[in-house]
Amino acid sequence: MKIRFGFTCRGTADLPIEEFAGLCHDLERLNFDSVWLPETMLTGSFDPLVALAHAASSTERLKIGSHVVFPGRAPVRLARELAQLDRLSAGRLLLIAVLGLPDAREVAAQGVMSAERGPMLDEMVPLMRRLWKGETVNHSGTFFELSEASIDPLPVQKPLELWFGGTLRGALRRAGQIGDGYIPGLSTPDEGAERKLLVEAAASEFNRTIDPEHFGVNLTYSRGSLSVAARDALVQRRPDVDPNQLVPSSRNALLETIDAWIDAGYSKFLLRPVTPPPNWTEELELLASEVLSRQS
Repeated sequence: MKIRFGFTCRGTADLPIEEFAGLCHDLERLNFDSVWLPETMLTGSFDPLVALAHAASSTERLKIGSHVVFPGRAPVRLARELAQLDRLSAGRLLLIAVLGLPDAREVAAQGVMSAERGPMLDEMVPLMRRLWKGETVNHSGTFFELSEASIDPLPVQKPLELWFGGTLRGALRRAGQIGDGYIPGLSTPDEGAERKLLVEAAASEFNRTIDPEHFGVNLTYSRGSLSVAARDALVQRRPDVDPNQLVPSSRNALLETIDAWIDAGYSKFLLRPVTPPPNWTEELELLASEVLSRQS
């Protein structure tokens, strides 16, 4: 397997947006594979289309990725924006399609009812893929009406892939049915192994296969014991799992966790510290010295 390590920036919770380009420069200098931006409505995440366009112009090799919230956006506009971002980055764009956070305030800010987000995403993805292929699209559906719709320019990557996350049965089924890859978060390697089988089974049901290289994980780590606040936040999200099983808190624990995920069939890692460090350059240099020897 081709092992790759990316790094996730949570937005203003990590650093001012004016310092994002410097973070990307460090990641490229140290030979990390990619930089990632999660998207939320209200928690200070950087707008992925704006910030990644800046990252693309500031780097030459670093791949640029985001967990992009699809529901609430017009499929033609989003397809056009992402195609142009892929062109401006010379084919370095990586995408994870997400529904959005379940928090009631996030749902309200997104402007789409919770029950509609999954069906809306399912309608958007085939339309956007047709647009990325250069097709002229006519469509009459539950959420969208398109007449003679097309985009130009088209993306560099053919295809421009869409990965999916999630841990519920419906999310795993969606990843198998329409996804090009699968990447969960806040999970253990044993859970990941089980979910990989379920995604592959869902893909088989729809006469599809997921590339074995296209399984990754969002992996949070800690420098030392978790704070009370961090433990409480993890327990709130995953009350069924010991937080230490989800967030390794030493160099050895991080490497053992990475190796366990590799054994489970996962090869792409999006790393982030549970709390921002005092100095980002020093943190990235330390992390590179710890994990990049495994990158292949």
